[in-house]
Amino acid sequence: MKQTLALALVASTALSTGAFAQEITEFRIGILGGENAQDRMNSYQCLADYTSEALGVETKLFAPADYNGVIQGLLGGTIDMAWLGASSYAATYLQDPDAVEPVLIKVNVDGSIGYHSIGFAHKDSGVASLDDMQGKVFGFGDPNSTSGYLIPSIEIPQYKDGITMESGEYFGEVKFTGGHEQTIVAVSNGDIDGGVTWADAQGNWEDGYNSGALRKAVDAGLVDMNDLVQIWKSNVIPEGPVVLRKALPAEVRATMTELVDGLHEKDPECAYGVAAGETLGFQPVTHDTYISIVEARKAKIGG
Repeated sequence: MKQTLALALVASTALSTGAFAQEITEFRIGILGGENAQDRMNSYQCLADYTSEALGVETKLFAPADYNGVIQGLLGGTIDMAWLGASSYAATYLQDPDAVEPVLIKVNVDGSIGYHSIGFAHKDSGVASLDDMQGKVFGFGDPNSTSGYLIPSIEIPQYKDGITMESGEYFGEVKFTGGHEQTIVAVSNGDIDGGVTWADAQGNWEDGYNSGALRKAVDAGLVDMNDLVQIWKSNVIPEGPVVLRKALPAEVRATMTELVDGLHEKDPECAYGVAAGETLGFQPVTHDTYISIVEARKAKIGG
């Protein structure tokens, strides 16, 4: 699959890295929020090194403070590739359908390509479900996050009549923490009573499941999952896509698609950091996978 995917995108004539260098002078990878900027950069440095080797140009990593920084970078041409969440992809697509192309999607260890928004609280808070969150402080990550806002803002109100996303109605206060890691730390420290983040919901809770923001927080030593309890879980959400700017030369897009597609096989440790945990790597994806998310975002946020 890896070779056929690349061959489908590249002309049959082999191109040297020198050919890439004539068309692009550098390659820029954007990294969505979810953990602190330095940890994000460290997780992606191996991919940046492989990219420089494959393309023959300098590769730069960008870790903006919020999701919108990556979205605007892709739209403005200052970021060439990113692994977006489904909602962030929808936001990009709604602003410019021709800006980026989804090429790959993360595959879970069971072969599935979905994940969940997970509601959680501290075990000592007395909160065991959303029923216990009335009047308490609830945290979202980022307005452009799929699991950290879009999906829970749609599905949580369906859980019980009277729940809204407005402060002082059902929840005492609704806060945006700034990202998944910030939500996890805030709940763990007792700064907020509950929040949502993302996880594959496979494997063991005490490990932060197999992949996702909880797993990354456990790996970083930021949280002990035995101190947290799950209070809600969304329906399955399609994993977000790795996207490439459509304006890039076809050879560059093909090379980067092949590189990321083969990363798990080439360097499992690097793939672990890029994919936020244990996975089977990546597989091809198209816009069709995200049509429902685009419509949900359009209806909820307006673009």
